[in-house]
Amino acid sequence: MPAAIDAVELAQRLIRCPSVTPARGEVFDVLEAALTPLGFTVHRWVLGEPPDGPTENMVAIRGDGGPHFGFAGHLDVVPPGEGWAADAFAGDVTDGLLVGRGANDMKSAIAAYVAAISRLDAAAATMSLLITGDEEGYATYGTPRIIDWLNEKQIRPDMILIGEPTSVDRLGDTVKIGRRGSVNMWIEVPGVQGHVAYPHRATNPVPALARVIAALDALHLDDGNETFPPSNLELTAISTPTNASNVIPGSATAQLNIRFNNLQRGPDLVKLVGQIAEREAPGSKVTARISGEAFLTPPGPLYDVVVAAIEEETGQKPELSTSGGTSDGRFLIQLCPVVDFGLPNATMHKVGECAAVDDIEALSRIYERIVRKVLA
Repeated sequence: MPAAIDAVELAQRLIRCPSVTPARGEVFDVLEAALTPLGFTVHRWVLGEPPDGPTENMVAIRGDGGPHFGFAGHLDVVPPGEGWAADAFAGDVTDGLLVGRGANDMKSAIAAYVAAISRLDAAAATMSLLITGDEEGYATYGTPRIIDWLNEKQIRPDMILIGEPTSVDRLGDTVKIGRRGSVNMWIEVPGVQGHVAYPHRATNPVPALARVIAALDALHLDDGNETFPPSNLELTAISTPTNASNVIPGSATAQLNIRFNNLQRGPDLVKLVGQIAEREAPGSKVTARISGEAFLTPPGPLYDVVVAAIEEETGQKPELSTSGGTSDGRFLIQLCPVVDFGLPNATMHKVGECAAVDDIEALSRIYERIVRKVLA
């Protein structure tokens, strides 16, 4: 049996591969090199062209027979941004913290899982890792294409754990059993460009767009339910194509995002916004990109093993939540029950992103407990 893998050391090696979304190449080489000695057969492929690609995906499988336990995650990261005290991809440990882009979201969780399974004997049951290079982007060539590959090969996990950072105040306090859906929309109101001193020769689109914005701001979608918070619409940008102070713009655009619960559907929300825009600004155009629908995993064996493993390691029972952002569970729920569980998420996407070494090691022990329970 190969030597056990050190979760923090593997996380460092992954972080030191700059893998801004969409990602491919070196960071996948590092992960494959860790998995192959553990008996995994690794499948990798690259799809797509800019701007949404090229994206690399990986499916690594060990064993056969049931049950089939899958672990899902992503190796891509958001851009580091400015203001880091050191190189964002150095992956150094300082004062008990592993610092670097991806330390929290979510290279450390992938490393923790690989370290966990390195401590287990190969079992008759099936284990897989479903790893994408495009979760932080639009996922055009990411997890949906992994699902296509699994379907083509007639491979279907019985349950999937996603290693997203779900904990809030301390490791193990929150498990995500569902996620809200997300849709981005752009509303363009047409006008006629002209000189501000001759408004009768122009049509100003800004007041009409302002009416649309006011109507959307006043919109009440729902009150939520016992498993989801209320849906919320947030306006995220307003723009016109001209920067001159003496020009009435020829168009005006607003951008918005709706995070919605399972009382709503993405296409219905797009239709609703379109109706409001047409009512307040006739002739306006609405374009939309639905990132995913809301989903909920009903209670079952996956809940039981994850909660039990967390309680055994931490002494606390986690909250089962649907709050926060979305994850690739919105796609993977097509295959089987899915839950998300990982590190405390306070620093994800921030300058100075980090994860406590103690938490990474404890997370690896929790993952080991989960796998042992599933495969028992």
